[in-house]
Amino acid sequence: MGARQVWTGSISFGLVTIPIKLYNATEDKEFSFNQLCSKGHRIKYKKWCPVEEREVPYSEIRKGYETEKDNYIVLEKSDLDKIKLKTTKSIDIKEFVNYSELDPIFINKTYFVAPDPKIGNDKAYSLLVKILQDTKKIAIGNIVLKDREHIVVLRSYQRSMVMHVIKYLDEIKPADEIPEIRDVSKHKNKLDPEEISLANLLVEKYSKKDLDLSQYSDTYTKELQRLIEAKSKGKPLLIRSEPRKKSPPDLLKALKASIGK
Repeated sequence: MGARQVWTGSISFGLVTIPIKLYNATEDKEFSFNQLCSKGHRIKYKKWCPVEEREVPYSEIRKGYETEKDNYIVLEKSDLDKIKLKTTKSIDIKEFVNYSELDPIFINKTYFVAPDPKIGNDKAYSLLVKILQDTKKIAIGNIVLKDREHIVVLRSYQRSMVMHVIKYLDEIKPADEIPEIRDVSKHKNKLDPEEISLANLLVEKYSKKDLDLSQYSDTYTKELQRLIEAKSKGKPLLIRSEPRKKSPPDLLKALKASIGK
């Protein structure tokens, strides 16, 4: 299945306007299961009110925000329409920063950015791609998608451009909220110089010049496909067992054993 177009608009870059289209750049390959009863019938879900003990039709359903236990503020569609953002159909570039400034933890979703040949100005599109490639910078801007304003990052990708929708700063949880991470920060283990040296050698041993993701695959999905195929044919699934890895409990011994492997 080809990439699906999800948005048309433009990139505003100073006084330059670049007509573009956005396409989904990724897709989930996960299997989708249906829930069945013990007799193999597909289960249906109902909107149920436990207080009145009745099914609630869609026309009666309202949105509510819980302010305290079992106390809700009801928001009508007319209330939400009052704060609805105006769709501008434009990605407004605010600044350019070095690509190294973007931490991957902020990336939420990725889209391909393509020029819109019906409107033209492919030259401006190619120019922005080249500038991003040559300077190794990314463009930061904003966009309104599905009634919500998002921060976006534009960067060069191969011969084209991609757009990352990124999370706001307050959507990233502080690492110190994790007790184990907080404890390590408080009580830093003193690393032995030999351990550091051996770890660097181990990293060097496994280092490659180029990243080749084609050598990685989703083992679980492949096994799930085998399982479904075997079950559909009424055959047992042969389980492929792997030898259990044993590592020395001591860090220094583990590093030395890994280098010598």
